[in-house]
Amino acid sequence: MNASLDDTLQYIYTLCEQYERQGLQVKGNPMPLRDYAQFSIMKFMLYIADSDRTIMDYEVDIINNRLGFSLTKDYVIRFVSEHQISADGIFDTVLALLTVFINGDIQDKAMYGSTSLMLLEFLDELGLEFITFDGRYDERQTKAMALLMLRLKNYRTAYLRSWKQLVKDTPVSDKNTPSPIDKMETPAAAPQKSPAQPIAEEIEMPQPEPVPEPEETLEELLQDLNDLTGLTKVKEDLNSLINLLKVHKMRMERGLPQTEVSLHMVFSGNPGTGKTTVARMMSKIYRKLDVLSKGHLVEVDRSGLVSGYVGQTAIKTKKVIDSALGGVLFIDEAYALTPAGASNDFGIEAVNTLLKAMEDHRDDFVVIVAGYPDLMDDFLESNPGLRSRFNKQILFEDYTEEELVNIFSGICGKSFYEVTDDAMACVRNFFRERCEQKLPGFANGRDVRNFFEKTLTNQANRLASMSDVTDTDLVTITLEDVETVELF
Repeated sequence: MNASLDDTLQYIYTLCEQYERQGLQVKGNPMPLRDYAQFSIMKFMLYIADSDRTIMDYEVDIINNRLGFSLTKDYVIRFVSEHQISADGIFDTVLALLTVFINGDIQDKAMYGSTSLMLLEFLDELGLEFITFDGRYDERQTKAMALLMLRLKNYRTAYLRSWKQLVKDTPVSDKNTPSPIDKMETPAAAPQKSPAQPIAEEIEMPQPEPVPEPEETLEELLQDLNDLTGLTKVKEDLNSLINLLKVHKMRMERGLPQTEVSLHMVFSGNPGTGKTTVARMMSKIYRKLDVLSKGHLVEVDRSGLVSGYVGQTAIKTKKVIDSALGGVLFIDEAYALTPAGASNDFGIEAVNTLLKAMEDHRDDFVVIVAGYPDLMDDFLESNPGLRSRFNKQILFEDYTEEELVNIFSGICGKSFYEVTDDAMACVRNFFRERCEQKLPGFANGRDVRNFFEKTLTNQANRLASMSDVTDTDLVTITLEDVETVELF
């Protein structure tokens, strides 16, 4: 083990405590900055460890030794499998910590960006320790870490460059003029104008240079699909379609006659059943099967397709279609395009434009429409062309009590919270009643997320009244935190 890394980590923790006293923190996260740094570094290490889809004993040992944890290999594997630790997710997590360090450098002008650079160099060395521990580089781990670190470094460079430009362009004024640091959010955020002397033009904050993401393999995408909680019938239907497309591709490669396979689908189900998530996965799977050239997802509803003026809906719809070519157009609450009894509604024009595009671009354009089961049946009956083009209907059933509890446990684990046994029993009872009653506001997975957010609010209120809050307190959800949660 590299002793200098331990010293650097302790210095990072010290800086976190200092920055918190200066009022710097991760916005929207109640966790103390030191704990957030520890959590971010742990997820960074897990991301690298899982980049080769294998968690090794020595990787768990490094995490425990570096961060002072006592995690078992089984726990780590379960944590990684339950929470999709993606490149974007890790980037956002570490980025929040990095932004605090950059703002710390800005507040202390003598640092010249050195502490944020130190944080990046620490992550670089820590990642290399993972990758080279057994004496050889793993190509997947090396590539994943290199791309992530490049994105972070580009962000830091762009942020500091923007800061320097903002300082240069902001006039020196009276005491009431906000400090330039108050205007800095992220490189994508435009600064506010100084009330003392308006700036003639908004300063455009540069974006970090785009870095290509490592593409997931077809096997990894299929594993992600099959690892989703619940949705058993959905996964069966989609896996059958994927197998059909695999055989279709093999026949094409061998010069055999092809039969046309319709890829447009209807996703029927109540809110919060994962329709958008699955649509996004399918767009990537279609790309890997060479069905689509890009494999991106464009998500819209009626407001994104229909205009309030005669003749404008077709133009608006066509623009959306053009942006989705090569990928999947996902239309949520599609039944809103054809309201019952509204024969002159502009939504009908959007549907006609869509049907024409599905015919004109059938080789590189997929449409998935989604909504409540009964209303989607009405939608398909509203136009003779819809039923024939959407001949695959996938039903997303409501989650069961057990599945909702598993989703809650997964969200807690991903956010590094432990739930006491009596609290979990209360959560289970809550979702049992929720599933039995199925009131009009029942929203499946969304209910779980809302429940979790209210639980954290209750926990924060409880901890705020304590004089001595331990690390264990910060990551523990108790019965008191969950027993008063209400959803409407």
